[in-house]
Amino acid sequence: MERRPDSRGKVRDIYEAGDNLLMVATDRISAFDYILPDEIPFKGEVLNRISAFWFNKFADLVPNHLVSIDVDDFPAEFAEYRDYLSGRAMLVRRAEPIMIECIVRGYLTGSGKKTYDADGTVCGIKLPAGLTEASKLPEPLFTPSTKAAIGDHDENISFDRTVELVGADIAEQIRDLSLKIYTAAAEYAATRGIIIADTKFEFGVIDGKVTLIDECLTPDSSRFWPAASYEEGKVQPSYDKQFVRDWLRANWDMTGETPHLPAEVIEGTSARYREAYEIITGEPFVSMKESK
Repeated sequence: MERRPDSRGKVRDIYEAGDNLLMVATDRISAFDYILPDEIPFKGEVLNRISAFWFNKFADLVPNHLVSIDVDDFPAEFAEYRDYLSGRAMLVRRAEPIMIECIVRGYLTGSGKKTYDADGTVCGIKLPAGLTEASKLPEPLFTPSTKAAIGDHDENISFDRTVELVGADIAEQIRDLSLKIYTAAAEYAATRGIIIADTKFEFGVIDGKVTLIDECLTPDSSRFWPAASYEEGKVQPSYDKQFVRDWLRANWDMTGETPHLPAEVIEGTSARYREAYEIITGEPFVSMKESK
């Protein structure tokens, strides 16, 4: 009998694993807060392994919840699923989640561009005049939001509201850590020909310490732009699910059943995810499932 997850997100399934948890990145894809009926091959493995790459890279900068992504380290009860879990699963320490989405923006795009055009601000933060689509911001901005349930929208909040929700000490720690990780990641990504336009982090508390959890700097949680084609003033191509969003906007009115994606959109999206892995890590993508 197939084991059911103990909790389920849009993309990740979570299983109890003794003192730890097993986080499994599926190949599900969501867009505009809808979970789509088609899966994207290799997507879960790419997300999982990119997160592990960053967790290991920044282990000295911030504590994280990663224990192992090697199926040989997982509890024996998961042994029968090892073929499916290879590459896409991560054994992690349990954390008490801090219910704030920690968004860092380094460039003006997306919802930030809309509010800037309306009143010169991004999430209530006043910015200089004269910025345009994809402008680099004078400095990275910490723009937190609430963490909504599946199907609901996150709500942008001020830093003062963050303090009210989680306390000044935690709010300052997650702000400072978010900006520190983003800055270090952006500097590294620049050496790989990638611009990290924005990203979001999640934190929890383990043994009394604020700890980086969930995913980290993946194409699902970040906008990665190719530096070679970067041009201020236009929408940039990105290594994420933009293929999917663009197709949905052109072919669906966001009502009724979510449509199936055409094969070329599925294949193109899968290729972009694998390309992101290769550029960020500097290694060819070979599925761990195939290499076992």
